[in-house]
Amino acid sequence: MALESIDIGIDTEAESGRFINRELSWLDFNSRVLAQAEDPSVPLLERVKFCAIWSSNLDEFFQVRVAGLKDQLAGQFAGTTPDGRTAAQQLHEIRIEVDAQMDRAARCLSGLTVELADADIEILNWDDLDDEDRKFLSGEFDDRIYPVLTPLAVDLGHPFPYISNLSLSLGVLMIDPADGHQRFARLKVPATFGRFLRLPDEHRFVPIEQVVAAHLPTLFPGMEITETVAFRVTRNADLAVDEGEAQDLLAAVEVELRRRRFRSVVRLEVEHLVSSEIRNLLIDELDIERDDVYEVDTLLELSSLWDLFVVDRPDLKNPAWKPVNPLPSKTTGDQPIDLFARIREGDILVHHPYDSFTATVQEFIWQAANDPKVLAIKLTLYRTSGDSPIVRSLIRAAESGKQVAVVVELKARFDEEANIEWARRLEQAGVHVAYGLVGLKVHAKTCLVVREEADGVRRYCHIGTGNYNSITARVYTDLGLFTADPEIGVDLTQLFNSLTGYGRNIEFRRLVPAPQGLRPTVTELIRNEAARGPEGRIIMKMNSLADADMVEALYEASQAGVDIDLIVRAICCLRPGVPGMSDTIRVRSLIGRYLEHSRIYYFGNGEDIGAPAYYIGSADLMPRNLNRRIEALVAVVNPDLRRRLDQVLEINLKDDTLAWDLLPDATWQRVAKNTDFEAHTAFEQLATAAIS
Repeated sequence: MALESIDIGIDTEAESGRFINRELSWLDFNSRVLAQAEDPSVPLLERVKFCAIWSSNLDEFFQVRVAGLKDQLAGQFAGTTPDGRTAAQQLHEIRIEVDAQMDRAARCLSGLTVELADADIEILNWDDLDDEDRKFLSGEFDDRIYPVLTPLAVDLGHPFPYISNLSLSLGVLMIDPADGHQRFARLKVPATFGRFLRLPDEHRFVPIEQVVAAHLPTLFPGMEITETVAFRVTRNADLAVDEGEAQDLLAAVEVELRRRRFRSVVRLEVEHLVSSEIRNLLIDELDIERDDVYEVDTLLELSSLWDLFVVDRPDLKNPAWKPVNPLPSKTTGDQPIDLFARIREGDILVHHPYDSFTATVQEFIWQAANDPKVLAIKLTLYRTSGDSPIVRSLIRAAESGKQVAVVVELKARFDEEANIEWARRLEQAGVHVAYGLVGLKVHAKTCLVVREEADGVRRYCHIGTGNYNSITARVYTDLGLFTADPEIGVDLTQLFNSLTGYGRNIEFRRLVPAPQGLRPTVTELIRNEAARGPEGRIIMKMNSLADADMVEALYEASQAGVDIDLIVRAICCLRPGVPGMSDTIRVRSLIGRYLEHSRIYYFGNGEDIGAPAYYIGSADLMPRNLNRRIEALVAVVNPDLRRRLDQVLEINLKDDTLAWDLLPDATWQRVAKNTDFEAHTAFEQLATAAIS
């Protein structure tokens, strides 16, 4: 159904109302990412990187969020979002905003290309090359590329081919001189060689599709090529596993992954000079609407600009940061500290990537795997790195006879295949692998180590805000708590038992899990601050705020006079600073070289008057986190660690370099620079000073 055939008038009352639309808020976040690419104060190759991030973010948005809206439209779902929009209205506004951002991205890349050339890194077109360069690339084509290409004709004897998700293709129109008829063929551009071919001087690059296009006469000998255009399709990539009917969740996810390859197309990107013949042919064969076609006035697949970011030019990037070990060795030589002894001395809070993930979290699990006193290790696995040192440690522990249980989330979006592979390897090593609970994703970041000691069995715990992933830990800001607190140990034991076995109505002491406890606990904490009126104080740092009930609770607290700061990286559906509704609420977002991922919840009177409450953990305030996921927040009670959390929040609120403010009209505005204070640099300096 085409959008132009539907009434897409916007409800002006909803537009100026209590909620900001979730999808438009996410697009605003991606706009802030693109703004980093446009910012001349950001190092040049970092700007190229942000262009790539913007593009890959948009790919995922179409695969999941736009695909979901299209499913609603196809299913004639008549409901509206809390802000009053139908699916059709949202798709219409998404189209307008995406078009605007694509225009910005094209202008941005055009400017970046000039600046890169000035810095001796050139992105060239085939037409710009001299004879020597063309000879070199022709040799590359003949020797390496041509043998792997497969031209696919489209005619009565050759049906339109399957186009894989996010793959780059060439559409070729030609005339057959034998009969004068027009022919069409599709040619998939191989990803094997990267997006750009590098010339021998190592600093000039040519898009691979242009090299392929220049050699089409070799692929279609005797034909008259009349048009060549690059295009790319995006498919619905959300899994639809019926867990209630699935006898074997692992097998069900594998089947759905195979089906996902053939899900419907939700977007067609095509070069802007495309003829009506090719455009209409692709629309018909891909079974899409004209509104699904995006004509691109720049390179397709800007996510491939990562290929340029890896160029060895440190002068064009942020200074390299080497995470510090916050627990320097107390032993002779280079032997790592005994983490169990250190945790027994008192709780430890680590802040990645400033504190080393390798020397803390990874080392904790490695020591547990190799310690003969350790009896059992239990861990939740949502996303991990491709060559995971943590999974290798777990396998080693199981092979040495320890009890190892891992709850693997098979439905972690776009990591499903990797998680299936890890699950199989873990099971083969003797690890007890569970796949969580029916209908709930396991998103909690928790690890429990059970150790036999002289005074009895002791439990060591890690509860974090980020995944057990050594790669993302270098660029995501996350927090982790190490503790041997007996109450948290009991809580984690009960949590794991409920994930691998059965259990209801569990009482937790220091852990706040979702879905059963998180919503009522946070709601109660907000209302407790509201009861204090102007003496109330709330600070929340999270990735996204989209739950309508949580937004309403914060509005009520604001109307009672509570001072509220929200640090929200991506989606925020709350409208701050509206007289009579949210006067005392401020919302900011930090976008910089590290991705803000940590969650901190602070309530100034959370435990009693004068005794604030601090929580960290895996959950954002979104319906999926509160209702459909296993999450875990933990109360931080150690005074020293609380002061450190205060410092983290204070620095985030002080930043006037990376920060943006959300205005009452739902637009975002850069914070005015007064001190040039930059949070990420400040945290690096603090981490260095802490070990000096």
